[in-house]
Amino acid sequence: MADMSASEEDLLDRLQLRYLRVQESLAEEIARGRRVPGSRLPPERAMAEHFGVSRVTLRRALDELERAGIVARDAGGWTVAGPRIGEPPNVLMSFSEMAESRGLTPRARVLATRVRAATIDEAETLHLAPGAALFELERLRLMDDVPIMIDRSDIPLALAPELVEVDFSSASLYGELERRYGLRPARARFAVEAVAADERQAALLELEPGEPLLRCQQLTEDETGRSIEMCEMVYRGDRYRFRATLVRPGTTGVVGPDGLG
Repeated sequence: MADMSASEEDLLDRLQLRYLRVQESLAEEIARGRRVPGSRLPPERAMAEHFGVSRVTLRRALDELERAGIVARDAGGWTVAGPRIGEPPNVLMSFSEMAESRGLTPRARVLATRVRAATIDEAETLHLAPGAALFELERLRLMDDVPIMIDRSDIPLALAPELVEVDFSSASLYGELERRYGLRPARARFAVEAVAADERQAALLELEPGEPLLRCQQLTEDETGRSIEMCEMVYRGDRYRFRATLVRPGTTGVVGPDGLG
């Protein structure tokens, strides 16, 4: 292959300088805290116009930032990357405890609270009489103002009758159960599946409809083995990591998944 001419080398150098300039500018902006993890970047066309480069040059810069773990690509475009949230394997922690253990600020937006009758299946799972009253709490959970998950908890009202009076925009559900009623969540049965975000979930979690979510269903027990909570949690697939310890049958050990409340 023939050597490049001086003009071709000059063009290559200028193109490289352009994408490096875009790469450095975006990385610097993110590092200064102008864009928090999980926040969505503008569309490629808008970013290309902003930096005065072609979309080919912009994509090269974004690809380099993706390899460096600074940005992430999904079906809706580009977002600021950040460490995925997840508690230590086989440890049951509340959302607030998990956030604080990482130096993050937990926050909740209460979406709904109500008292309702348990369905037949719910009553059987919680070992209640059919139609027993449940306290239902649905919240959008955030860390450092980044939406992480939507959770819906159902608690037998007879175990915790005053929960209806608590402001759960700031209070921890597990903390209130233990402080008010001596109910200490000690064990959880946990199931996880991948689902696509519907329109409501996408709007709350700042995603596009159809983007991946992790749906977790949890049955929480206290130290006596009594079922005290049923919970469904829907996490942003790019913001949560599920970890568990698996033990081969016949081997001495403990098996248990992560869980949140």
